Amino acid sequence: MTTKEYNQVVDLHADKLYRFGLKLAKNQDLAKDLVQESFARLWLKVEDVMFEKAKSYLFSTAYHYFIDHTRKEKRYSDEQEGDLSMAGESSDKSYSDISEVLDTALNQIPEIQKTVILLRDYEGYSYDEIGEICKLNPSQVKVYIYRARKALRAYLVSMENVI
Repeated sequence: MTTKEYNQVVDLHADKLYRFGLKLAKNQDLAKDLVQESFARLWLKVEDVMFEKAKSYLFSTAYHYFIDHTRKEKRYSDEQEGDLSMAGESSDKSYSDISEVLDTALNQIPEIQKTVILLRDYEGYSYDEIGEICKLNPSQVKVYIYRARKALRAYLVSMENVI
């Protein structure tokens, strides 16, 4: 990939990558770090990555960087404070914003399911592209999407979460 193509990749994918990172991490600073780290790693391999595969490379890198960061944070947290039990959310919490309900629902499902749902339904990637990013085969992607949608549906139709 040439420098000109690299700059095109930045222009084409930076916003999408940031949105993906923000949905994944729920933290603006970490989302910015994901974007920066992804583009830095792409720059280091600029001669090895083809222009057509840059998008997949960026999203894969961001996803794996997020997983690594989350594992390090969890390990650090466990070492410093011991195991903490999560305080349960009250069931009488009322929501005024559907995006808040959806974000809460997304946080209830496993990380891999959340990732494939974000890539498929929010970003519009194909099953093959998601498979490349998450290192899964297309049938695994379909299974994770099905399970995620089923869990989200169950969460969203429960009266205590809607009211």
